[in-house]
Amino acid sequence: MVHVTKEGILLERTALTFESHGVLNPGAIREGNSVHLFYRAVRDGNHSTIGHCRLDGPHEVVERSSKPVIVPEFPYESLGVEDPRICQIDGTYYLTYTAYDGTNALGALALSEDLINFRKHGIIVPRFSYTEFESLTKGGRDIEDRYLGYCNCEPFITGNQLHQQIWDKDVLFFPQRINGKLCFLHRIKPDIQIVRMDELADLTTEFWEDYISRLNEHTCLTPKYDHEISYIGAGAPPIETESGWLLIYHGVKCTPEGNCYSACAALLDLYDPRKEIARLPHPLFSPEYSWELHGEVDHVCFPCGTALFGDTLYIYYGAADRQIAYASLSLAELLAELKLNTKAHETLS
Repeated sequence: MVHVTKEGILLERTALTFESHGVLNPGAIREGNSVHLFYRAVRDGNHSTIGHCRLDGPHEVVERSSKPVIVPEFPYESLGVEDPRICQIDGTYYLTYTAYDGTNALGALALSEDLINFRKHGIIVPRFSYTEFESLTKGGRDIEDRYLGYCNCEPFITGNQLHQQIWDKDVLFFPQRINGKLCFLHRIKPDIQIVRMDELADLTTEFWEDYISRLNEHTCLTPKYDHEISYIGAGAPPIETESGWLLIYHGVKCTPEGNCYSACAALLDLYDPRKEIARLPHPLFSPEYSWELHGEVDHVCFPCGTALFGDTLYIYYGAADRQIAYASLSLAELLAELKLNTKAHETLS
């Protein structure tokens, strides 16, 4: 088992209006000895913006913005910008977030050269109604069972509410091009899928129609173990290691008491990250302390960012949808544990 240290709460809500209800789900990026956290800030009425703070080292808060750095500006995000993740590719920072308009929750992108000024690129995931999605997947039983059965889809299909689109969240980019292509992970429940393109301009309606029609080919992780059996979602941008891309993600198990969110770990192939190499058969860590068990949403550990200092990997996560906490572990120890749980080991067993 990997030894994980729960370091405790890092950020809590303040009296500032934009984050008076909660702070959670932080994207993280290390710059020198600093770690920048871009986090979801919630005001009363459950309206979200994105706040920012800078850490000296992995945990000392030295700067914190008194106002949000990204706010809703367009109809597609009118009720909130949520759950940011961030990485740098070719000198540009890619900050992804969930845009929520009160009906649809879809992955969007903002770009920056300085971590201060962000220009919005808009929604970058497919935008199809349930009826259109069903048509593109040709009504395949496997697709229908796996996707249309989630998020109370049936009422929307039956009611023919075309404004209701397939929710597509947990969008995050790989921090470099792979075989010359930009790549990002996203989540149409219950699986994690991967998108590969030459440039962002390639994400046309025609691109997405072809992509959705072959969705199984683009799926890299599906729920497997008990702690993640209901659905999974990408967490922090993947970390390149000699063993593969290390992905920290969340797994969800639905119980009579509610959903339980745990932090999980897997390895994806360096050259073709559609291929799963290894996965922990148990949670990396799960809710256990009061600040993870009870909050706006109970039983939640929701990782969105990491920072590596030497061999120590720090994982920043939303705790019970109310505050931000962090945990630490040995990267070498985690990779060694993953190597004991490869797809090859699974076949042999």
